[in-house]
Amino acid sequence: MQQRSESFENQPLSTACHTENIDCGISEDYDEEIYQKAMNYYHLPFLQLIQEAAGVHKENWPEADIQRSALLSIKTGSCPEDCSYCPQSARYETDIKKHPLMEVEDIVEKAKAAKENGAQRFCMGAAWRKPPRGEQFDRVLEAIRQVKALGMESCVTLGLLDEEQASKLKQAGLDYYNHNVDTSKDYYSKVITTRKFKDRVKTLRNVRNQNINICCGGILGMGESASDRMKLIAFLATMSPQPESVPINFLVKFDGTPLEKMEDIDILHFVRTIAVARLLLPKSRIRLSAGRMDMSREAQILCLTAGANSIFSGEVLLTSPLPGYTFDNQLIDDMTKPLTVSNKEMVHVL
Repeated sequence: MQQRSESFENQPLSTACHTENIDCGISEDYDEEIYQKAMNYYHLPFLQLIQEAAGVHKENWPEADIQRSALLSIKTGSCPEDCSYCPQSARYETDIKKHPLMEVEDIVEKAKAAKENGAQRFCMGAAWRKPPRGEQFDRVLEAIRQVKALGMESCVTLGLLDEEQASKLKQAGLDYYNHNVDTSKDYYSKVITTRKFKDRVKTLRNVRNQNINICCGGILGMGESASDRMKLIAFLATMSPQPESVPINFLVKFDGTPLEKMEDIDILHFVRTIAVARLLLPKSRIRLSAGRMDMSREAQILCLTAGANSIFSGEVLLTSPLPGYTFDNQLIDDMTKPLTVSNKEMVHVL
């Protein structure tokens, strides 16, 4: 596939690309120069890569905070798509418990609990190819309004959107729309066949045209190459403006899905990808998302050191288990607060 290769001299990454293929700053393709830069970063010695990412992180996020978000599945299962990683697809026999769209008051109770446990953003996900018109979509709009009334950032992920739906979400006060592209354009058809990469891009354009913040990232460990990972990062970095939020997921393997026996990606390759994302997406929230239950505490700390500055907190992320609020509170304290040493630990033992 031929990629664009305009000069980036003296231009920021977010404003250097202007061609007839771009609508609202979002092209289906990545810029070749950004991709080459990503590949060069990815192959740096690990310590040098982490040091460079840490420098960019400190420059752009001097407060060194880690944002906590919660993601609730407000409608689970029976999705017509065939995403190879997803247990909510109606095409696979999995153990998830299906449920119809939740009532607004039940959604708001979950949001209140998330806020009490430190979540600043509340995300709501529905397993649809695209949201249905009528009462169900209106129910989501009301849930957004009530979550906003709690003083939380609101986010939804509902599938493909048309212009009218994006406009209604904006009018309801939506802060972020999550719409992951999952992997590179080249590898996309190996993971999903019921939609195309360009379908995702069209929804991203509809969202951006309404000045809604974009939350867009991908999943690592689906059999993709290092080149595919860097093409994904290059696609995100080519967007103008760049996405405000970038979830990086470690594949969670569900029994019954086509990827259930996929070999784990090396955790250091996962960390490398986060570091490259931080270098090329300096002002984006890099979100350490699904898959943390398969990572050690130390691996998660390494991801946060490499440039991630947000986690999804709680007991579950849609249908994927999470470590829980107690673990997450301690993790964030370990990363952001000074070390306190007890008297017992100060005693020198001969």
